[in-house]
Amino acid sequence: MISNARLSLRVALLTLVVVLLTGCTQWADSSLPQTTVFPLSDVARYIQNLYELIFWMAVVVFVGVEGFLLYAIIRFRRRREDEMPAQTHGNTRLEIAWTVLPSIVLLVIAIPTIPTIFAQDAIPPTASQRIKVIGHQWWWEFQYPDLGVVTANEFHLPLGETARLDLESADVVHSFWVPRVGGKMDVVPTRTNHLWFTPEKEGEFYGQCVEFCGTQHANMRVRLFVESRESFDKWVRLQRENAAAPTAGPAQQGAELFQRSACIGCHTIRGTNARAVAGPDLTHVGGRKTLAAGILDNTPENLKKWIRDPQEIKVGSKMPNLGLSDQDAGLLAAYLQSLR
Repeated sequence: MISNARLSLRVALLTLVVVLLTGCTQWADSSLPQTTVFPLSDVARYIQNLYELIFWMAVVVFVGVEGFLLYAIIRFRRRREDEMPAQTHGNTRLEIAWTVLPSIVLLVIAIPTIPTIFAQDAIPPTASQRIKVIGHQWWWEFQYPDLGVVTANEFHLPLGETARLDLESADVVHSFWVPRVGGKMDVVPTRTNHLWFTPEKEGEFYGQCVEFCGTQHANMRVRLFVESRESFDKWVRLQRENAAAPTAGPAQQGAELFQRSACIGCHTIRGTNARAVAGPDLTHVGGRKTLAAGILDNTPENLKKWIRDPQEIKVGSKMPNLGLSDQDAGLLAAYLQSLR
């Protein structure tokens, strides 16, 4: 019969194995998950290198402390039922040791931490892409002031070029984070914070708000597309163009409906009378991969559902239910899908 101690040890080992296996994933080399342990920018690598140093130091401390604990349990255990272990009160050398050793550990951690913090804080003068990021409840606005481009929830960067992000909030405190390319940074009302990084691999990278900011905090997502300079320039040229006016069919009817609806009170579509800035710029919304700050794929069906009843999809969203008929929602979806 297995003793209670041996049974407990087996349960503990089994639990440890299960926990370790849950960390294994088929996405280890993919750009999709929000992981920090596969860095794909210079700043993300600074953070990862510091994390690895602290992790291995923590392993050494853990092994040392647990080893000493096991030694004390075995060395000073009671060997007979009628035996009382020696009672010790105070040990000067031991107290000095457990005061000095943690101080040394903290000093070793501080030496690489301080340069890492300063490196993240000092934006390189060579930053070629400047982006103003504005956090809203619950979506992200991206303005490229040097390029004349405005978009929402999805932004693009050229491979190998340093980007500078100037972060502001339109309402409450948010926090911007795309884990694989950089550290998180708070987005605070009345203040401009800064973030920079140089992407080192093409791909699509996920991020989101990581500071609780209200009902839909978890659905305030962001996507970064890193691409070649040629692809980036093509994207910029497209984004600079005014919206193409449809000339026939449901898209044209949707365009006319949009101009006489309440939509123009919140959104901009360049080249039309819609010039409001309360909601996302929709000039090229049909070319985005997602809707509603990343929670829906950008398909005609999803766009129609979102227009028809946004509160059903994203409770508390600032986009109201306009009471549109199914037909009108379909016409508006056809128009917005044509804006590419």
